[in-house]
Amino acid sequence: MNCRSEVLEVSVEGRQVDEAMLALLHTILLHRSTGKFHYKKEGTYSIGTVGTQDVDCDFIDFTFVRVSSDELDRVIRKAVAEFKDALGSSGGDGMGQISLEFFQKKKSRWPFSDECIPWEVWTIKVNVVDLANEYERQICREKVGEKLGEKVINVVEVINRHEYLPKMPTQSEVDNVFDTSLKDVQPYLYKITYQITDSLGTSVSTTMRRLIKDTLAL
Repeated sequence: MNCRSEVLEVSVEGRQVDEAMLALLHTILLHRSTGKFHYKKEGTYSIGTVGTQDVDCDFIDFTFVRVSSDELDRVIRKAVAEFKDALGSSGGDGMGQISLEFFQKKKSRWPFSDECIPWEVWTIKVNVVDLANEYERQICREKVGEKLGEKVINVVEVINRHEYLPKMPTQSEVDNVFDTSLKDVQPYLYKITYQITDSLGTSVSTTMRRLIKDTLAL
């Protein structure tokens, strides 16, 4: 199986890290979640509904839509908070990446553990910029909102492509494809990891400063 890999890059102010990561991760998971499966008998099931909720950002001019599941939101917020803490305490130049990997399990014979096979990975590369004053912060607030809007459209376009998804499982195999631990929603199996690095090998470090400089020159 070929694993799809998608990379998103964002430049944000320190106080915007949480909201930018939550907006992108929740957007992806919104399209990679289903309602709970209700099996009537093997091979026959119905799927519950998935509620949605609008979330207004405090430090970015942006509103995103997430699955209306407090349980899932807590899991995502915990991962993002850990990433932000590591980013802030790294002592580096405020660069890192957080990855959302979707996988399915392949049962192995005893005594071996199940094999986890990734089928899609989203990597968000983050650069944190320092701004000089409130005027620059206001510009950054607007520009990051515009960039997030572009990223969300990109995510939706990628997800709407007709590419591989794990086939709908039978009742006995549902835990090999979906995370069934939540009460109100059923995302595909996933894990979130992060990495803090001195250099991501990209040009994102100057993007936001250039945007602000260009705006001030108008």
